[in-house]
Amino acid sequence: MSETPIELEPQLSVQPSSQPEPDGGLRPPSLLPQPFPTQDPPHNTQIQQTQIQIQESNPGHQAKPVWINHRRLLLFGLSLCAVILGFIFKHHNPQDRRTDQEGKAVTPCFSPACQLASARLSLSADPFTQPCDYFLSTCGSDRLSPDSWGRLRGQGIPGHPQNPKEKTGWTKRRGQSAQRDDRGLREEETLDRKTVLLKYLREVLESNHSAGSTAVQKTRGFFRSCLDTRSIDTAGAEPFLALIQKLGGWAVSGQWNRTDFNSTLSRLMRDYATFPFFNLYVGKDPNETTLGSTKRYIQIDQPDLLIPIEWNSKTLKSQAKTQTLRPFLASCHRYLALLGAVPNSSMIHVGTFISLSSELAVAAAPLQHRLSTGRLYQRMTIRELQSKAPAIDWLSCLQAAFHPLLLTKDDHVLLHNSLYIQQMSRIVSKWLNRRELSTILTVHTFMVLNLLHTLMPALDSRFSDTENTLAVALGHTEGVAPRWKRCVLETERGFPSVLTHLLSERTAHREAEEMIQNIFSSFKSKLNELNRTDGKSFQSVMKKVQSLIPRLWTTNESYTEAVIDQLFSEVTVDTHGFFSNYVQLLSLWQKRQSQLLAEQAEAPDILSVTPFLLGDELLFPMGMFVPPLFHPSYPRAMNYGVMGFLIAKDILHLILPDIYSQSETVHAVGDCVWDHYLTVTETAGRGGAFPLSAAQQQEVWLQYSALQIALQAYRLSLENDPGDTSISGLSHTRLFLTSFSQVNCDSDPYRDFMPLQPSFLITVICAESDLCPAGLQCPNRTQKHSLRTC
Repeated sequence: MSETPIELEPQLSVQPSSQPEPDGGLRPPSLLPQPFPTQDPPHNTQIQQTQIQIQESNPGHQAKPVWINHRRLLLFGLSLCAVILGFIFKHHNPQDRRTDQEGKAVTPCFSPACQLASARLSLSADPFTQPCDYFLSTCGSDRLSPDSWGRLRGQGIPGHPQNPKEKTGWTKRRGQSAQRDDRGLREEETLDRKTVLLKYLREVLESNHSAGSTAVQKTRGFFRSCLDTRSIDTAGAEPFLALIQKLGGWAVSGQWNRTDFNSTLSRLMRDYATFPFFNLYVGKDPNETTLGSTKRYIQIDQPDLLIPIEWNSKTLKSQAKTQTLRPFLASCHRYLALLGAVPNSSMIHVGTFISLSSELAVAAAPLQHRLSTGRLYQRMTIRELQSKAPAIDWLSCLQAAFHPLLLTKDDHVLLHNSLYIQQMSRIVSKWLNRRELSTILTVHTFMVLNLLHTLMPALDSRFSDTENTLAVALGHTEGVAPRWKRCVLETERGFPSVLTHLLSERTAHREAEEMIQNIFSSFKSKLNELNRTDGKSFQSVMKKVQSLIPRLWTTNESYTEAVIDQLFSEVTVDTHGFFSNYVQLLSLWQKRQSQLLAEQAEAPDILSVTPFLLGDELLFPMGMFVPPLFHPSYPRAMNYGVMGFLIAKDILHLILPDIYSQSETVHAVGDCVWDHYLTVTETAGRGGAFPLSAAQQQEVWLQYSALQIALQAYRLSLENDPGDTSISGLSHTRLFLTSFSQVNCDSDPYRDFMPLQPSFLITVICAESDLCPAGLQCPNRTQKHSLRTC
């Protein structure tokens, strides 16, 4: 007997889930129809048809290994069992068998994506069977342990409205310099969603559903060569040594032709995207961005020095510690040994390299210090730069790096630490002007070892093992990313337009756009419900919101396969020669910087997984809408329960970062939800309750509001297009809430401000509502009628 959905009320909402699959073990069948269908699946699909669909999901391979067939049969069997168990469960739970106002039965979804989703749900805890135990879990966090009560965690989250240490400086970071530093932070903050996207891109790259264009074949060939660690290890250090000979040799491992300093530096910048003495990238001037300008400039920053250093806040200088120099010294000796250096001379070369590195490090300063002293975005012409730092032939080097663009001495650049650039020039001149050959060789060795660092991902495991050993010795315990993940990132770095094109083909544009519009509409309705304490400030927020145009961030329609093929026509990929492929990647990356300097349009960032503002547009990256978080064949209840909640939460964080000071509703709702939690856990009676901080109240209100926004948006979707499918025989409401509960343990940049698990919000919504499939009451605890509506 099928369970049927009940009518949805507009004031409710839900939260999504992004649980990345483990790296090891068998992977499920492909979720990559090419492209995704944009229309709803047929309602009367049979289980037999589903089995055929799964078997034929990859027509490019007619002959399959036996273990693959067994794996698919096993997964199908698990999925079928989950569906049957769902039906049996309903027969023994008559209180869950409901119908909507029209009495329509729930239509099951049997698409391959739904089969996998059903299997995942069957292996997850059901939030409606043991609600108290499930909703009060903490995912291993110590946020609710007795020792943590009463103190606010997460004060180090940059940019949060309740973080006074970061608020002033962080908001000033607007240009490309900020984007470089922020990108790594954003990747760390959104690790789970980013991992989901990377796994999906991995599946795209491994898919042989169709041959694709020549550029697509080259991209997949590059990815395969990156995974071929056997060939990489077999090649050893020889590819790098051969490259050094092309640059004029190196006295440490052979002969050296004493090549000119500036000509060698120009080649490193142009052909290998290596910048030993300074960093080089492209970005906007934040002072002009506020005026609507899209012009980009060459940005010159201090380099990422290889030597480990730390900042001394008393002397306001960088320095190296003895305990960090020892493992660094050992790693340098190891690198030289791998490159064929004579053991007796290795000590001399390493010693002078560290000496030069230490001198450069003294002039470097961390970003926060440069922010406070106004050293960022200092504009000057290349002519003025040449007079400040004469050791570098700036015009020649910049013309090489941004070839074929024509630069003149009157073109402007932006400096991010002019004191370092001046000091670097004096240091390099001192070493080059000495008569001893060893001192001149030291500068060359410095450049060679920086090139080695650039090419490290393409060298054999002995080099990466040495690098990892140093990282552990320096206390970096985050671990090594799996090889497949690094290869996906490197492939995106060299072929971003190809991957963007492939992702665009597989993105369900219509379904994603519909969800974006419905969520944004519900978001605006939620704003109107707020009680304002600062009317003027709130009106400016409303005016900004009304002017925004939300949309999916897609590629230019003129970016066809033919155009992409032309872009990569000169690229040759050796599936067993990753080093040569990687060298081409570096050249491609540097050429793309030249294009970025000339163009004004913002190209989509394929690795982005959160929305952002660009002028009057609120852009949502395509990377947000990938399985298992989103799929066009999923029931809309599942899509809105997961991705709808995430979108709503992202919008609230982006547009209302400090709403706490502008609305009494934030205080009231935050306290109301917290009262529910204290009552259910009986904490108040034990005297263990503590008041929420402003940051915690805001986060509780925000996530509860995101839940309401998502559910209201789902209701709007049903009004526009009545009817929805379901999986595991669950009613629409229960599927929506169950899907939301799966995201409970997802990583989130504001997670430490949330004093309770987001899935507990289901209990709050169900306390005074007849929407829920069953009463979520805790035995021997507070009854439903005693809890107030939030």
